[in-house]
Amino acid sequence: MSSLSIMAASAAQHGIDRHIGALVADQAASRITAQDPTLWGPDAEAEAAKRLGWVELADTSRPLVPRILQLREELAAEGITRIALAGMGGSSLAPEVITATAGVELTVLDSTDPEQVRAALEDRLAETAVVVSSKSGSTLETDSLRRIFEQTFTEAGIDAGRRIIVVTDPGSPMDEASRKAGYREVFNADPNVGGRYSALTAFGLVPSGLAGVDIEALLDDAEEASEVLRDDASDNIGLVLGAALAGTDPLRNKIVIVDEGSSIVGFADWAEQLIAESTGKFGTGLLPVVAGPDAPETSWQAPDMLVVRLVAADTAVELNDNEIAVAGSLGSQLLAWEYATAVAGRLLGINPFDQPDVEAAKEAARGLLESRPEQSAAAFVDGAIQVRGATSWLGNSSSLDDALRALIEQLPADGYLSVQAYFDRIAWAPLEEIRDPLARISGRPVTFGWGPRFLHSTGQFHKGGPAVGVFLQVTAASELDVPIPDRPFSFGQLISAQAAGDAQVLAGHGRPVLQLHLADREAGVTQLKDMVSFLNHGIGQ
Repeated sequence: MSSLSIMAASAAQHGIDRHIGALVADQAASRITAQDPTLWGPDAEAEAAKRLGWVELADTSRPLVPRILQLREELAAEGITRIALAGMGGSSLAPEVITATAGVELTVLDSTDPEQVRAALEDRLAETAVVVSSKSGSTLETDSLRRIFEQTFTEAGIDAGRRIIVVTDPGSPMDEASRKAGYREVFNADPNVGGRYSALTAFGLVPSGLAGVDIEALLDDAEEASEVLRDDASDNIGLVLGAALAGTDPLRNKIVIVDEGSSIVGFADWAEQLIAESTGKFGTGLLPVVAGPDAPETSWQAPDMLVVRLVAADTAVELNDNEIAVAGSLGSQLLAWEYATAVAGRLLGINPFDQPDVEAAKEAARGLLESRPEQSAAAFVDGAIQVRGATSWLGNSSSLDDALRALIEQLPADGYLSVQAYFDRIAWAPLEEIRDPLARISGRPVTFGWGPRFLHSTGQFHKGGPAVGVFLQVTAASELDVPIPDRPFSFGQLISAQAAGDAQVLAGHGRPVLQLHLADREAGVTQLKDMVSFLNHGIGQ
């Protein structure tokens, strides 16, 4: 039997009770399993018809396992003990969770920050093989990372072709070019699976398996869960979770996900993309808020918030009115949340398989790379931080704390604050410590995303979901830059264009964006953290 379980308190239980009967009667679970594209209406049918292959991956991905294990043995015999992954969004989030949960090392490079790129290139290069993952093969970040790894291997006297492994869709430009280039191995993923549903395809299995994960056991776990998730039954966790997430009335569309001992490392970060990119469109959607057990949001009773507690199996849980608790092993949880998200899309009346607003920021970034306009003058400079924002709401602000207060004043009663940091998420991870204080200061949920990786996840919700977000964008100067081989721009120029392009698109949608540029990373991070701490301590005084 599957290890999956769910408990729901009153608010979510009412949503479940409202919808579970109809979901069972409509045979939603068995129709998803049968890959019926009509579940989400005629407008979604064409897309859904080619995006439901994830329901059978526990079976169809089996032939990959021996190939991956054989390659792992070959690499180990050659002294290659470090696996790096160059990929974005769905190509990197699942492998990061799978390997971290298994306790094996995987270097995930899902950034264009030159300092993070440089650090990945300089770490044990002689012992490294890199998996380059891109569904389309045209993802700008992934192509740039492939280029720099290939050049770095070659300059070190290493046969780059023997160190590069590619995962892509069959027939993609990357598929053809990689085979022509003679890379070590090219794995094709199921083309009938979208990126955020691809955890159990080659995108999740190849880097995880090469790093040392028991991927056959992961597939066994998912297969066991699939026996339950396909049933049209009122206790099917896929139906119950979907109804809890999207069936409340009024809709509790801020989904605060908290890990309280699930033993699945980083699961909320993976679920964040799945939910936000699948549901955030046409003015509706669910916004995941990744938070810690002591986050301010967990004690609030706001009518637009639902708290999801990820717990260990057989854990005794006492729930508040706006909470649910979910337990299960990794493979079963991956599949259960995919079913639940598909169910949520049906209840919300949207297509959970497209992402109509993701491309806008990419196009804006490409345009800025081509035109290279001069950066607009800062509204003012405070210490190590240059401050920019629309005068319509920034007003006469002349200090960092004034500017932050002005941004927070733009929050509607049902709004949220999104912090978006465009620099090295490994070296500067402590910046995330501003999330909880900002939630207390604003009194509203706060998301924290590292750019550009969040553009492939919550970026869809920020532009396509309800227009209730305000945005704090943090960029940082770098003392070094890394040229991109055979491209007229560097990694530093690329990440700058990505940040500026996203701010441009958000502002074009009428979203307030406060841009903070750290002229010095260390001084700027310290100043920003100190300012937020100061404002936080001033609450209630």
